[in-house]
Amino acid sequence: MRVTQGTFSFLPDLTDEEIEKQITFSLEHGYAIMVEYTDDAHPRNSYWDMWKQPDFDLDPSDSGEAMEAVHKCREAYPNHYIKLVAYDPSLGRQSARLSFIVNRPQQEPGFYLERQETADRQINYTIKAYAHQDAVGRRYGNTGDLATTRDPASVQDATPGRDSPIAADRDGGESPAPDQDVAPEKDEGVGES
Repeated sequence: MRVTQGTFSFLPDLTDEEIEKQITFSLEHGYAIMVEYTDDAHPRNSYWDMWKQPDFDLDPSDSGEAMEAVHKCREAYPNHYIKLVAYDPSLGRQSARLSFIVNRPQQEPGFYLERQETADRQINYTIKAYAHQDAVGRRYGNTGDLATTRDPASVQDATPGRDSPIAADRDGGESPAPDQDVAPEKDEGVGES
């Protein structure tokens, strides 16, 4: 099942050239560009993780810089959904004007309908993703760390979280257990802190 969210959900996936044209269009209209990712693309999940801070002051000729952010996020999270958002910061709007998926997992298992019978012969239906049968960080074949908490400073630097395969490669595949204390590195700075 193909998850469809965003402006171009009825079209086939856009090529990188088409994505760059949409970025240029957005920048020409004064929109800020933001890249977000998630492994939970449920239609009601509107809280995706930001790859980095939004780019507010890009010129239309700087669309390559925004595309670079898309490529780096794809490299860090190849099996996640990645969305490009064009945010309108103008007074009175201050909302997303354009958003579309620029990366998706190779296999999308889809959703199922869960039926629950309650009191007085009422029936409740809930849509659940098959991907939720796996733990966060291990969905869609991801092999990252299960502890998905991300350092807020990493959004500034566009650094992959511990659930990214890049983080596992960088750490040699080993990461501390969530309940294990990690001793901070010795600070060789000047003065007492």
